[in-house]
Amino acid sequence: MARSDDVYTLPADLPVPEDDGACDHLSGMTLPSVELRSSRGERVDLSTLEGRIVVYIYPRTGRPDQELPNGWNAIPGARGCTPQSCAFRDHHAELNSLGARVYGLSTQDTEYQEELVSRLRLPFDVLSDADLDFTRALELPTFGVDGMTLIKRTTLILRDGKIEKVFYPVFPPDKSADEVIEWLKSHPL
Repeated sequence: MARSDDVYTLPADLPVPEDDGACDHLSGMTLPSVELRSSRGERVDLSTLEGRIVVYIYPRTGRPDQELPNGWNAIPGARGCTPQSCAFRDHHAELNSLGARVYGLSTQDTEYQEELVSRLRLPFDVLSDADLDFTRALELPTFGVDGMTLIKRTTLILRDGKIEKVFYPVFPPDKSADEVIEWLKSHPL
């Protein structure tokens, strides 16, 4: 049985997020030009990338040495960012074989994300939207906890700078990579 504070596993009784329509406007959108700092210290503008890109957007990952935000398990869709990241890591080769590059994205700063990439051995970059520029430009859904503004879990499939597919809400988060793979298989390039 998973402990309620174990960042690597999901408790069985998590509340399921509902589709509130907050991402209905995204499908088919051309991405605005917004530079995001990556976990490798580079600047990435998703609007300029060619080909298919998977961007899984999550509220925030936990760290084993830190407490979870206040009431985290009770917020629908909040819990599960670390298991989601691990699933994209574990399926990275298959996603690449289907023609997709993967990025994670959250509002956490780059230093926090560098620790995450190292600890979880992620084979892809994680992008920081700490200033919420990308979030505001796309009008992504957010929520607040402990004085932080966080993005609701969303997965975007981009193709040549346009949003081709939106997964929202994403639940359970540890199955997000599987859903993306199934969609990519049914929509080959």
